[in-house]
Formats: sequence, C-alpha cells, structure tokens
Amino acid sequence: MNTNTRTNRRLTSRAMLLIALISLITIASSRLKADTGSCGGVNVTLPFTDVAGNGFFCQIAAAYFSGLTNGTTPTTFSPGDFVTREQMAAFITRTLDQSLKRGSRRAAAKKWWMPQTVNSLTLTPVGSDPQSVEFDGTDLWVANISSSSVMRIRPSDGKVLGTWTGATFAYGIVAAMGKIFITGATNPGRLYMIDPTQPAGAVTTLTSSLGVGPAGIAFDGSRIWTSNFDGGSVSIVSLNPISVTTVSSGFVALMGVLYDGANIWVTDLGDDTIKKLNSDGSIAQTINVGSNPHHPIFDGTNIWAPNRTTNSLTVVRVKDAVGNPLAAAFVLATLTGNGLDQPVVAAFDGERILITNNSTFNNAGSVSLWKAADLTPLDSQSTGGFTEPFGACSDGLNFWIVLNGGNFLARF
Repeated sequence: MNTNTRTNRRLTSRAMLLIALISLITIASSRLKADTGSCGGVNVTLPFTDVAGNGFFCQIAAAYFSGLTNGTTPTTFSPGDFVTREQMAAFITRTLDQSLKRGSRRAAAKKWWMPQTVNSLTLTPVGSDPQSVEFDGTDLWVANISSSSVMRIRPSDGKVLGTWTGATFAYGIVAAMGKIFITGATNPGRLYMIDPTQPAGAVTTLTSSLGVGPAGIAFDGSRIWTSNFDGGSVSIVSLNPISVTTVSSGFVALMGVLYDGANIWVTDLGDDTIKKLNSDGSIAQTINVGSNPHHPIFDGTNIWAPNRTTNSLTVVRVKDAVGNPLAAAFVLATLTGNGLDQPVVAAFDGERILITNNSTFNNAGSVSLWKAADLTPLDSQSTGGFTEPFGACSDGLNFWIVLNGGNFLARF
C-alpha cells in the first residue's frame, strides 16, 4: 500500500467522522432550540422552534400532547399560517374523537378492548324468546315475548334482580319518568308499566286499546308512542289520566320508533321508508331507505336505520352542526359490508353504533360496529351459531344484546 492510498483513506475516514459529528450537532442543536414555556406553573418543552413567547403557547402545548396536531414539520408549528378547510376538518375530527374516547366510561374503566371471540361474551340466562333490552341509567330490563315476562338485571355482574310476570307478549321497552313501560304485541295492543321501587311481581296494565301488534315504543317527554305492526298505525298515550289516540293514515306496517328531541320517527317496512311525524301523529316527511327497515337509533345528529332484507344501513341527517332540526331531513349515506347480515336493531354508546345481525339463514348471528362521528366501519364479530341476536342497548360501558335463539343476554 503506497503513502498516497493511506493518506486518502485517513482523509476519507476523517471526512466521514466530520459528517457524523455535524449531523449530531445539528440534531442536538435542534433539540436545544426546542421552545419552552410555563403552563400552570410548570415548565413545558415542545419540539417546535417557532412558538416561544406566543400568547397561545399553552394551548399549542395541549393540542400537541393530546395528539390533535403534530405541527407542520417535526420542528415547526407555523402558528401564523392560515388553516385550510381540510386541516380544520382534521383538527375538529381529532378533537371529537379524543373527547369521546377520553371522556367515556370505557376509558375510566380501562376498557380499550372489544370481545374478539364468542367465548369472550358474558351470558346471562333470561326468559323465553327475549326481544328487547333497555338501560334505565342503573339497571337493564329485558322483555321476553314467549314467557310474557320482564327481567331486571344488574349490569356490573349480570345478576338477575327480579322478574315481573303478566306482560303478555312483552316486546318493546322504554324507561321514562322513573318507570318502565312495556308494549304487549297483542290484538289490540297493550301497554304495561313497572315501578322499579316496588318488589318484583305482576306488571300493571295501563291500557289494552293500542293499535294491533305494537313493536316499538318511545317517550317524547310527556307522552308514550308505540309503532304498531299489524295494520300500520301509531298510538299516542297520554298519562295521568290515561288516554289513547291511534293514527293509521299513511302507514303500512310499522316496526321501530324513536324520539330525536324534536320529532317522533317511525320505520315502515311496508313501504321501505322512515317517516317523521307531527305532534298529532300525522306524517311530516317520508324518506326512502332500504328494504325492510327495522329498529333505528338516534346519535344526536343522525338516525341509523338497519334494513334487514337489503343488508344495508341508512344514515339519515336530521339535525345541523349545532343541533337544530333540519327543515327537511335527507339520506346522508347508505352503508353496506362490515358483516351486515339481516340487520335488525341499532344501538349507540356515545361513540359507536352497534347493529345486531339476526342471521337465521346461515345460523351464525353477529354484530357490526361503526364510528358514529365519521361513519367509519370498526369491526364485525360473531355471537355464535343459532344465537339470533335481536334487541340491543348500551350502558355507556358495554353493549348488551339479547340472543333470542338461545335465551340469553350477552355483554359485549
């Protein structure tokens, strides 16, 4: 090896070492330049080099640490730049997601998981052919149509607290005014009541003059509404004293009913629509959805209506961005896939929409989940063969699903 070769190699090694040192100094200097400020008496350091002394330094720090923004580059926040509409949409969506996730009961309970297998479901035996489940803020209530009973269940451990009898063909449930109201899918239809402060026993029959086959039930703050399947009608029940008005004009075969804070809505599987009603039960608006719409849910902005025959989910926008009712509601989206298989009932937990798939064709029931904020599909999970999931609700921590193929209430 000649002298020139050895010299060139030494120079090359020195050059490489110099480059490495420059890189380290650059990284170190960029870290040293990271801006620091005081927030609530605590020194906070950010990776940005353009926010020191900014009047909104602490707000920028909060946005960065909570994951709402990562800056325009790894070392710049660009606080004076204009925000585009797409950037603003991203900020708002992340803010909403973070608020829902961190402020939920699921977060407080450290429940960041969902059941991954059928064996992960916790089952509580209930009555024969359960149809619906309702959460009253403390306990769960299950209506069993074939055993004509209603059961009260503690959510923390699934323990049965009491069974009420005499609710012939018990179908729908709503909790209101500290009481539990249940429909009896008879001819004529019946409305039962339970006072949860009293020991379990027989239900109280409030009226036996509803429309035929009441399937759904809702409360508007003063009156009970039922959606009646046979013959197609809605019954409006005023309380104290009891009086019933049944309206049939314009209806074919009603299934679900809900109240959105301003209007009553019913699904009509007789003509594949969802209908907004006036206070007297007349039809204010009719919207075409998928085939055989069943029991919908309202998430505060949109209605989610499962369409059993077309294996689809129609999302209807009924309120604007600040919660005002729209003069005319409209179909926001029609969702398919994500395991939808004869979907029948929708439930909402404050963040997610759950749909029960009552798949009697292949005997493999399941549930499908979407994120309510942006309609993103989340997951689809089996509930097991011959389970036939139907009614569902949420207690804010878990979803609860009645499996009328096995006579169980499942914690999801």
